[in-house]
Amino acid sequence: MSPLKSRPERLSPPELIATADDRWATSAPPNAPEEVVTWVAAVADLTQPDEIHWCDGSQTERDMLYDEMVASGELVRLNPQLRPGSYLARSTPSDVARVERRTFICSERESDAGPTNNWAEPAAMRRTLAEVFDGSMRGRTMYVIPFSMGPIGGDISRLGVEITDSPYVVTSMRIMTYMGTEALDAIASGADWVPAVHSVGYPLVDADGRRIPDVAWPCNEQKYICHFPETREIWSYGSGYGGNALLGKKCYALRIASVLARDEGWMAEHMLILKITSPQGQVFHLAAAFPSACGKTNLAMLRPTIPGWKVETVGDDIAWMRPGPDGRLYAINPECGFFGVAPGTSERTNPTCLHALSRNVIFTNVALTDDGDVWWEGMTPEPPAHLIDWQGNDWTPGSGRTAAHPNGRFTVHASQAESISDDWDDPAGVPIDVILFGGRRAHTVPLISESYDWAHGVLMGAMVSSEQTAAAEGKVGFLRHDPFAMLPFCGYNMADYWAHWLRMGEVLGDKAPRIFQVNWFRKDATGRWLWPGFGENSRPIEWALQRVMGNAQGAEAISGRIPAPGELNLDGLDISEQQVEALFELDPAEWSAEADSAEEYFAQFGAKVPSELERQLSSLRARIDQVRESSAQS
Repeated sequence: MSPLKSRPERLSPPELIATADDRWATSAPPNAPEEVVTWVAAVADLTQPDEIHWCDGSQTERDMLYDEMVASGELVRLNPQLRPGSYLARSTPSDVARVERRTFICSERESDAGPTNNWAEPAAMRRTLAEVFDGSMRGRTMYVIPFSMGPIGGDISRLGVEITDSPYVVTSMRIMTYMGTEALDAIASGADWVPAVHSVGYPLVDADGRRIPDVAWPCNEQKYICHFPETREIWSYGSGYGGNALLGKKCYALRIASVLARDEGWMAEHMLILKITSPQGQVFHLAAAFPSACGKTNLAMLRPTIPGWKVETVGDDIAWMRPGPDGRLYAINPECGFFGVAPGTSERTNPTCLHALSRNVIFTNVALTDDGDVWWEGMTPEPPAHLIDWQGNDWTPGSGRTAAHPNGRFTVHASQAESISDDWDDPAGVPIDVILFGGRRAHTVPLISESYDWAHGVLMGAMVSSEQTAAAEGKVGFLRHDPFAMLPFCGYNMADYWAHWLRMGEVLGDKAPRIFQVNWFRKDATGRWLWPGFGENSRPIEWALQRVMGNAQGAEAISGRIPAPGELNLDGLDISEQQVEALFELDPAEWSAEADSAEEYFAQFGAKVPSELERQLSSLRARIDQVRESSAQS
């Protein structure tokens, strides 16, 4: 049987019912709509599980799954006195991050996927998936997870159903999404839903009926993470890790949702959301796009160092944004949990995040202490004398390797963060005043600059480059283009995505958020950080909000408007004038190279690059030439 198309009405129910075992349908709860039951039965017929469990999202169900995983060795229960309700999972070394080279956009036309995505012809990929999913769940339980991205019933929220054979995925989806009976009720009421199928690809019974021993982290060396944008469906095989397996996250909330947003006139973005309150009680909301492991979680839980300012968390990773009745852009956090990078998180770097991890957490690929707690590099100034590392081996400080994987993760409910905003799960969303783009750049890009208009802001987003991190495959430290921090996550041609942003600017008009670019990571000639970062990042953000309020003039520069002398609040900060000057140094030669790099990057998209971006790039070059001429004259 070929992998099924997403919309049940395109199936032939009599044919499916005839080929599927009757027990699959009879296992469904009373509130399960026929179209979902039919789809689940057909997937079960293909994958051949021992049984089906329809998830209700209850605590009883969660506790049962945790107990089963501890008994099987898939999870280690942490010391309940030190880390109550928390568990540790260890994956295999081949399953530790996103697998971008095995992530496919299966659009009908290759041009719709674009040059930055891996394209696969849909019919051919369906044949491949039919082969690998055939019997992939033999000996296992199939779990059916109804879920909502965003508060159930919200205007911006969307529904889905994930099928998986991994209890780790079920318990993680319970933290990360609005999962369970209420979501299934919403689907039964007639709401649209996205189907998603996942298997670790490690059956416990082979095709001849022989038992296969289970392992603590089942997965398959062969991996496929596939998205069918026209039929709005997701199929993922072979990985049990993160966004490869928690299909509500990157697969749905970004790759499929970006296509939905383009078609329906909204925005699905790789952005955190903050609520910021001034000393005078004025409330602002900010959305920010950063590539993974570039300080995004730190910013999402920012503790401002400027007296009187308050920052609260609405979301740490993804924003769905839609024009509201008043014409402004409203955003929701479609998730209800944090799936963050643990290494580097400490009392110094992100105390709010560290405190949120005190209980009810699933840790993955971090180290285990001798007293049953967790540890990772950067958590404390000095490492413990002995640990069990992320692969289950003895470790000491002299072992010559890290104790935790650099991409070790935590999964925790958002409500546990002491910084969480009271409107973080408001179904109506929050109005966005400011959009930030950022990345990890050692030079060239200033601490902060404001776009001259929306179209220039789109160019800023399209030109985002960042040093490679451990969250994705590739050489760490290598500078790669990552437009809008969406390179691995845009579900269609990136040039069409830029055009969609330009269209949204036209829709929003003068009610569009102001766009800024930031860079906390500039270094001096000796390689030392120029900016202290962390809580001090509230200072450039304060300047951005002063611009929104009309209280700062700014100064025109190559990159955009930058703070005029005296506008950036540096009170109480131990930083020299030379450091401040270096943070805003804009070398025309470096910016000329930056423009050349952008032009070369854009060239791969051919005629699809919006003409407005080409005009904006020409304007950037004109500003560079103007600075050169001015320097020559002086």
